[in-house]
Formats: sequence, structure tokens, C-alpha cells
Amino acid sequence: MCTISTVLVASTLLLAAPAFAGTGHEHGPGGSHTYGPLTATLAIKQAEKQLKTLVERGKLDKSWSGIKATEATKKDFGKGPEWVVSFKNEKAEAGKQTLYVFYTLSGSYLASNFTGK
Repeated sequence: MCTISTVLVASTLLLAAPAFAGTGHEHGPGGSHTYGPLTATLAIKQAEKQLKTLVERGKLDKSWSGIKATEATKKDFGKGPEWVVSFKNEKAEAGKQTLYVFYTLSGSYLASNFTGK
């Protein structure tokens, strides 16, 4: 009896899981993710969306609105390579004029900061 009920419960859970997938949910702070390797062009697009989200959520000053990325480079950190997308805002306070947005090579948002580390 235990085996049959275990099989029934497991089957129900496995068959119901796809119903929870789909649109209308967020994947991390950036709101989306990509599949496969991220190119420099895609990294910039993702980072520009992330910048907009950071401004909308009040994490960055409104002067960052509409700022375009200056570059996207692959950098190797202790845990492996990452995409680092940088933005320059001359209107920001000194020491916080360059913002760095970090992504995995597959497109998952990692972090943003003003140090680049």
C-alpha cells in the first residue's frame, strides 16, 4: 500500500510541476535570463534593463535613467569568468560615476557596484 501511494503522489507532483512554469514571473532582479552563452551585445542589453530596474526601485538616482553602457568585457574572478558591463554617469557624485553590472556567462544577473570587483 505504501508503494502505491508513494507512486501516486510522486506522479501527481511530476505531472503538476509544468503547470507552475510560464510567463508572469521574474527570474532574479533583472527580470529575465538567457539560455546559452551571453554575447557582449546581449550582456549590454541585459545590463541596460537592469539599470532601468535599479532606478525604478530607487536603488540608483534618477540621473542614471537613460545612461547607455560604455563597454562589456569578460573578466576572470575567483569563481570564474563573468561579463562586466560598465556605465558612466558624469552627473553622479564623485567616486560613484562608474557603475558595473555583473552577469554569468550564461546571462544570470549577479550584482552591481561602483568598484568593479
